[in-house]
Amino acid sequence: MRWLQRPRALLGLGFVLLLLVTGASPATAGAGPAAAAPAEAAAPVFKGRAFDTCRAPSKDTMRRWLSSPYRGVGVYFGGRGRACKEQKQLSRGWVRSVTAQGWRVLPLYVGSQSPCVRAAHKRQVRMGGHPWKQGRAEGRDAVRAAGRLAIGAGSALYLDMEAYDHRNKKCARSTLLFVRGWNREVRERGYVPGFYSSADHGVRHMEAARRAGTADLPAAIWYARWRVRASVTREPALSDGAWPGRRVHQYAGNVREKHGGRTLLIDRNLVHAPVANVH
Repeated sequence: MRWLQRPRALLGLGFVLLLLVTGASPATAGAGPAAAAPAEAAAPVFKGRAFDTCRAPSKDTMRRWLSSPYRGVGVYFGGRGRACKEQKQLSRGWVRSVTAQGWRVLPLYVGSQSPCVRAAHKRQVRMGGHPWKQGRAEGRDAVRAAGRLAIGAGSALYLDMEAYDHRNKKCARSTLLFVRGWNREVRERGYVPGFYSSADHGVRHMEAARRAGTADLPAAIWYARWRVRASVTREPALSDGAWPGRRVHQYAGNVREKHGGRTLLIDRNLVHAPVANVH
């Protein structure tokens, strides 16, 4: 065929341009969007209100909060970027106990952050110079940490990537490589990769990658847009058909609520998305 006779230099240039446009790794460039893994099709899905808080509350507090409108709880279960590393309550027994109470668990992993992360307190945990490899390594860590907490295969695990300058092309490429590497590892190990970020930063970036047909993207999306009406269908950063039935909207943050005599500082979320499969 005639195209086989093109100079190697031109073929190499085309490959480099493909990497620059899609943010693909050499291992996955041109692979196209991945088909849904079996775990994603079978993942438990929760529809309703959820809250997340920096430290997992006690089992007694969770029991008392059954008087609240929430039935889902976001849990920061791992990652080097986690703000509250000390989690005295969080254990295998805690996860099983609150699940038995009727709660659905949304696991959040705060790993390495984007090279152009906006929050000053996250800059000490920025990713390094090999984002694909690092993303895969942290994906393995996320799966191991989840397993220790009785969060089994078929569970959604949400990668928390705080707001970053996605218009910075070099930074965006590195960040996307990390996210895709993390997703690939989590997916290959039988879990469902999700992604949390600001609607106008990380989520816009993922939507652009989805439109471009990039492989190894999240199976579920969790977007933060505060001070608006809660919605899992109307989000300006996402096309109407993007991630249907796999969305979480964090619509308020850092608010104090009291239920059952216990007060917590929480973020509020509306959920129609996969959650943990607790065993």
